[in-house]
Amino acid sequence: MSNLSMLYAFIGGAIVGAGAAILFAPEKGEDIRARIADLLRKKGILCSDNEIDALVEQLTTQIDD
Repeated sequence: MSNLSMLYAFIGGAIVGAGAAILFAPEKGEDIRARIADLLRKKGILCSDNEIDALVEQLTTQIDD
């Protein structure tokens, strides 16, 4: 595995972990989605509201499994 692949895997894991931690926080869905969007923007990743909703759905599905 190349160093670049390991870096991408680490960053991806960090984002998924942060998203999961945010999802377990006792807040309203709107607030959580806004926090996820802010976190991604700080990392230089621009997402639309639909993409954020899809990400939240994906994380929720992975957590439930």
